[in-house]
Amino acid sequence: MKKDARTIGIVGTGMIASSMAVLAAGHGFKAVVLARSQKSVDRCSGVVEGYFAQMVDRGIISRAQADVCEGYIVYTFDYADLKDSEIVFESVAETTEAKYAVFKAIEENCPAVKAICSVSSSIVPEVLAEGADKYADRIMVAHPFNPPHMVPYFELCGSKRTAEGVVEYAKSLLEELDRKPVILKKPTPGFIGNRLQFALWREALALVEEGICDPRDVDTCLEYSFCPRYTSIGIFEHFDNGGLELNAATCRNTWPILSSRTDIPDFMKKLMDEGKMGVRSESKTGFYDWNGVDMQAYSKRVTEPYWQMLNWKFPEE
Repeated sequence: MKKDARTIGIVGTGMIASSMAVLAAGHGFKAVVLARSQKSVDRCSGVVEGYFAQMVDRGIISRAQADVCEGYIVYTFDYADLKDSEIVFESVAETTEAKYAVFKAIEENCPAVKAICSVSSSIVPEVLAEGADKYADRIMVAHPFNPPHMVPYFELCGSKRTAEGVVEYAKSLLEELDRKPVILKKPTPGFIGNRLQFALWREALALVEEGICDPRDVDTCLEYSFCPRYTSIGIFEHFDNGGLELNAATCRNTWPILSSRTDIPDFMKKLMDEGKMGVRSESKTGFYDWNGVDMQAYSKRVTEPYWQMLNWKFPEE
């Protein structure tokens, strides 16, 4: 590891934290990962090693380069070891109690920190800032999609107490990490990504509930119609090029019949009542039967579209 490597602090050892460590180390930043136990360290380091092994298998880096990158990751149980962090990503349990405890410890140990980024997906920055004192002006949300070393998109949002330039600094640093961050003008539950995703999900459920098609039909539509288009252009670009007059006409024809429900559909409730909670349930059933499915092959399908975006300049020493 280079002696002058800049430091990124990561609090937590879960999936997001492990991926953030890979992202930071893969760009030559010293990633200091704060864990609660040796068991957590072992689990996190195993995930990290697996991610770098995938890169080796794909021919993105050599085994020697992967070893160099892993050398940029330091695990600790002591907040004092985060003292040189210019930015800290908080990735602990989704409770204010847990996050407030992290903020207090950062205030006591991290004099150089410029931004404290919670990866929270549901707690707005105004509430997060209530758990800090002298660093309340550095609290913000930096919401990624999992795993963030593969999925480039981040949603950033500060509170009214966040100091001028803090969110912009975080955006600049994430761009150094080859991410594609956007800054929200104001907070909203679900941010941008999940509002869009769950609007689509509500309509997908409605199509099945109304007897128009089966889940597999919906998935086939998404895989082979418009979803691939949006990996290279945006939805506003698409409809702008199609013309607003045609777009407006289609809106008038379709919007009146789109779902506006605010509860879970009955057929989904029935599955849940029967214990069919998805692949992680005892029955390994949900909308689909996952028994006998090659989950390693499935995981490869999940990440396949993102490999082309992983073109970092990896550290060599």
